[in-house]
Amino acid sequence: MKKFTFCLKLVSVSAFCILSSAFSTNDSLEEYTVFLQKSLSEHYDSSQEIKLVKKYELNVTNNGFCRYKRYFNNGKVEYFAFKLAKFKDLDYYGTTTSGQLYLRTKNDDVIVQTYKDKTGDVDSMATCIVIPLKNVEAEELNQIRENLERIIKLP
Repeated sequence: MKKFTFCLKLVSVSAFCILSSAFSTNDSLEEYTVFLQKSLSEHYDSSQEIKLVKKYELNVTNNGFCRYKRYFNNGKVEYFAFKLAKFKDLDYYGTTTSGQLYLRTKNDDVIVQTYKDKTGDVDSMATCIVIPLKNVEAEELNQIRENLERIIKLP
C-alpha cells in the first residue's frame, strides 16, 4: 500500500508539473522585438524631419538589434544600430502629440556610421539613438520600456 501511495504521489506531482509548465508563458525575444517594431513604426513621426530626410528605415530585428537609417535629401546617409541587450534607459521629450524618444545604452554601444557626407564617411560610437515620435501616450512609452527591460533579462 505504501508503494502504491508513493507511486500515486509521484505521478500526481509529475502530472502537476507538466500541466503547469504547459500553461506557463515563456517570453521570447521575438515577442518583444515584434512589439517594439510595431510600436516604433506606428508612432514614427517623419514630419519632424521632412525638410531634411527623404526616407528612413527603422527595424527591430528578431536577433535583438535596433537599426535606424536616415537618407537625407542631399545624399547623406546616417546609420545607427545597437544590441537591445545593451539598453539602459529611455527618455521622451515632448508631448503626446509630438516628441523625441531617446534610447540610451550602458556605454558607447550605439554604432554610428555616416556615408556620402561632405566631410567624409565617419564611423563612431554613441550612447543613444533619437527617434522622432507622434501620438504616443505615457502608457505606450512604459510598455516600450518594459519590453526593452525584459529583453535585458532574457538568458
